[in-house]
Amino acid sequence: MRRAWLVTGLLVVFMLVNNADKTVIAFGGVQIQKDLGLSPQEFGVIQSGFFWLFAAGALIFGALSSRVSSRWLLGGLMLTWVATMVPLLGTVGFGALLTCRVILGFAEGPAFALANHAVHSWFPAEKRALAGGVVSAGASIGTLIAAPVITWIIVTWTWHAAFYALIALGLAWTVAWFVLGKGAPDETAQAAPVEALQTIDAPYRTILKTGTVIGIGLLLFCSYWSTALKVAWLPVYLTDGLHYSTITTGRLVMLPYGLAAVGAIAAGWASNRMLARGISRRIARGYLSTALVAAAGVCMAAFTALHGGALQIILISLAFSLNTAAYGVALSAVADVVQSRKRGMILSGLGAVASVAGMVAPLLLGFCVGDAAHGATGYGTGFVISGVLMVVGSAIALLLINPERDITLIRRRVEETA
Repeated sequence: MRRAWLVTGLLVVFMLVNNADKTVIAFGGVQIQKDLGLSPQEFGVIQSGFFWLFAAGALIFGALSSRVSSRWLLGGLMLTWVATMVPLLGTVGFGALLTCRVILGFAEGPAFALANHAVHSWFPAEKRALAGGVVSAGASIGTLIAAPVITWIIVTWTWHAAFYALIALGLAWTVAWFVLGKGAPDETAQAAPVEALQTIDAPYRTILKTGTVIGIGLLLFCSYWSTALKVAWLPVYLTDGLHYSTITTGRLVMLPYGLAAVGAIAAGWASNRMLARGISRRIARGYLSTALVAAAGVCMAAFTALHGGALQIILISLAFSLNTAAYGVALSAVADVVQSRKRGMILSGLGAVASVAGMVAPLLLGFCVGDAAHGATGYGTGFVISGVLMVVGSAIALLLINPERDITLIRRRVEETA
């Protein structure tokens, strides 16, 4: 367990860097638009471009996860992230910025899935949700730390300077990972015996037909819709739409990320406790994760009806944090159903599905804002559409997710074809 939690800690830092890389453009959004002369639509294209090859990266590296050690895959991804930020240290144009973001998106596409795949390999089924929640919290902690630091760097110097800090952090993590990160038990043929009792090595076509995998894919799509808006537009919305100062925006952005970090760990702990008390995985994994995403959607639609004040900030914080709290629990449901050798590919495939939301959501909001007579109206329209989508998608996912049923179904289908 000590070794497992050491690896978990490294993966938390990995996700911290991952999320800081994503959000730096948003924190410098107002300055970048001014420096490069970008319209809201063009800025939306740049933020959307991050996700253009996101799915391709997730699928390619997911396929490699069954052949290449996580140590080399994750280390290689970090070095690629660093390489994409080097050109942004100097003066760039729209095309160069877009190209760097597209390549970064390709390399960050598999990050969350592979980090969860790695941590799942170190823990038995009844303890995975908490470990997965801690790794998910790393993404939120990344922005929680990055928000004030990167904002201060941008205000004190320029948005280019923020990339110096991120490059240094990425290189430091790479050295630590190659020194301390080693193959997980699954990669050394020492898979946890608990998992062997629960899952079976089934064909991909069988796994992909289960309600749990389909439902989690839909839930991740809805959840990532909110995450994409948080990364791409939340700082800009607070500054441009609600007219907070850059420094105040940096502080306010910390709220949803802080709540998300606490919520992810709390949700993982709650899911583990439910299982320990004999509650079904359908409730401990499915009901809990879908309720969190649906609640985030309700809050997102609700905060558009308010005009400033503490209550609006509370609803904004919940809208962009409750969905993140669901990630660790939701992915643990997949690990309950899928045998470890195929888990990396399935998780990466689900990440690819979720990434479609990353392409569409920032672009949709950009055009809502750009085409509206007043910016506030455009933001309101975009966020209401997003909230409704999250609620409806969560309700459908709730009907599909049932790990116990699907474990039995997979076994039966494999036995029938044996």
